[in-house]
Amino acid sequence: MSLTVYRKAHFNAAHRLFKEGWSDAKNLAVFGKCSNPNYHGHNYELEVGLTGTIDPETGFLIDLKLLKDIIKEEVEDAFDHKNLNLEVPEFRSLNPTVENIAIVIWEKLRKRLESRYEIEVKLYETPRNFVVYNG
Repeated sequence: MSLTVYRKAHFNAAHRLFKEGWSDAKNLAVFGKCSNPNYHGHNYELEVGLTGTIDPETGFLIDLKLLKDIIKEEVEDAFDHKNLNLEVPEFRSLNPTVENIAIVIWEKLRKRLESRYEIEVKLYETPRNFVVYNG
């Protein structure tokens, strides 16, 4: 039997959406106020879902404390209260859109979790804007 368990987390971070080499006017036309040269912030809400088969010995799909610790180390410690463009290596050359942030989170978790789990990352940039990435 396959099922999915979820763990929620959050982090606060600043970013700027822009393409180097474009004028401020073109960045503003494409990315709007999110291209502010002085950055802006979000209170990101994260849901991580793992799908797989329950271990018959423990009754767990995964020990949720282990998942909590991995999310804290890979996401919260790495992104919380950071300027994503300046302080997070993955975004030095990657525009930190909500889409790209979700993919980076998925990749970081994939490296830490057994391959038997399917991973889903749901990342809310605002209560109404979110992305779901499954690899």
